[in-house]
Amino acid sequence: MKKYEYYLVEKRPPVAWVYLNRPEKKNAMNLPAWREAMPIFDDLDKDPEIRVVVISGKGSCFTVGIDLMSMAEAVPEILNSDQKGGTKWGLISKIYPLQETMTCIEKCRKPVIAAIHGYCVGAGLDMATACDIRLCSEDAIFSLRETAVGFVADVGVLQRIPLIVGQGIARELAYSAKNITAARAKEILLANEVYRDYEELMKKAEEMAMEIAERSPLAVQASKEVLNYGIGKSVNDGLRYVASISANIIPSDDLMEAFTAFAEKRKPNFTGK
Repeated sequence: MKKYEYYLVEKRPPVAWVYLNRPEKKNAMNLPAWREAMPIFDDLDKDPEIRVVVISGKGSCFTVGIDLMSMAEAVPEILNSDQKGGTKWGLISKIYPLQETMTCIEKCRKPVIAAIHGYCVGAGLDMATACDIRLCSEDAIFSLRETAVGFVADVGVLQRIPLIVGQGIARELAYSAKNITAARAKEILLANEVYRDYEELMKKAEEMAMEIAERSPLAVQASKEVLNYGIGKSVNDGLRYVASISANIIPSDDLMEAFTAFAEKRKPNFTGK
């Protein structure tokens, strides 16, 4: 299995585990964190044995967010006092690939569950909101942190979090940069469930991943495609799109297996074909 500098990837089909793996720095996201995500999720997207991905953090937390010192070296434009057009043009060309670090999670056809403990701050919240489902332990602390350090969050959280928690809560979090607890995260629907500790969190994340993995991969992945497409679209646009997707995946071996299993009164064994 390929080794990465920042991430640890463990494939245990049908589930893949992607760990933010810089525990000595509380998983602060240095340059490899931003560069390695895209090839990892491209590989998981293409791997037919993987049906669900769980992303979590090693050590004491999910992540404290961007490693400012490391990224200042990689993107010197952010501290360049000569802010003329050429400098700004160079900066924007570097922001786009950073955005793709989060977008590749959303684009991955496999459902992605974020299992969050401890700090989930700044870029960590960007990453979490790009996932399909967020679970956390009671010690989780969330913060849309960028305004506290003089940034506008520019890699996806401001686009995604209003769809999860609504505009009012999203604006409160963005403007104040406040910390919120796991209980508050569940209350505002940022977290689907809250568990007692890290051990229970990882156990429940695996249970959910396996529950999803038992369903038809074609239907699950098509559902993610339809849900992603529907963001910002009208209901009618979404209906026309899902009709096309549905027509494209029917008939399938999975559908025939569902009928056969029902007739034989047994659990279906889906192959994704």
